[in-house]
Amino acid sequence: MTASSCVRRATVRDERESVTDPWNLSRVMPAEGGATMLMDPAADPADVVVLLGGDPLPGHGLPELPSRAFVIAADSGLHLARDHGLPVHLLVGDLDSVDAAQLAAIRADGVPVQQHPVDKDRTDLAIALDVAVGLAPARVTLLGGHGGRLDHLLGNALVLASSAYAAIELTARVAGATITVVREHRTLHGTAGDLVSLLPVAGDARGITTEGLRFALRDEDLAAGSTRGISNSFLSDRATVRVRAGVLLAVQPGPTDPEPA
Repeated sequence: MTASSCVRRATVRDERESVTDPWNLSRVMPAEGGATMLMDPAADPADVVVLLGGDPLPGHGLPELPSRAFVIAADSGLHLARDHGLPVHLLVGDLDSVDAAQLAAIRADGVPVQQHPVDKDRTDLAIALDVAVGLAPARVTLLGGHGGRLDHLLGNALVLASSAYAAIELTARVAGATITVVREHRTLHGTAGDLVSLLPVAGDARGITTEGLRFALRDEDLAAGSTRGISNSFLSDRATVRVRAGVLLAVQPGPTDPEPA
């Protein structure tokens, strides 16, 4: 597989702004650093990792990521890549939060940069996901902090449920939590006793069946806005969730502070 075949279908269009095809790599010269992996046929767009900006990663830092993933940095997600030594194959966003020196370095490495206006009608995450869709991946993993803004956190969580990404297996690791988008069927991984909440989004979720969770559901419905799915827990190190219609966000909040005495 050549670098050009890896990225042949990634032109992204928006009804208000035409985006230059970032995958026309004929103008990118081989260079050290990020461009090395960009030109490396080992980078496999079946797995895409989108790096987000925001707070530093809590705990032990980076989770295990696909070793051959195509990596897209969304705006200051570039800082996350540099902090953890990750390659970047594409930088997207309005770049208003990117350190000037790091931006200059990524350009010098020959990594394509897709810059958008600051006054835009989509978040940097939505832009990055649209680009990822153009690669026709099987899986997309989002990684990063939330930056302290509740509106961004909620907006970015809800965009994951968009029908535009229905063909992709989406998982987000944000602010210490893991969010798994459940359409039809997903397997969740954790430890016995770990919390997980099942949240219906974009309408009611119907025909939900779970295995491996303390409070089992058997072909049951969760209405939009219902809190019934909050604070379930793993019985072992894995659980499965099936849904006949609708979309669930399975949220594993991660370690929590102990309850006050």
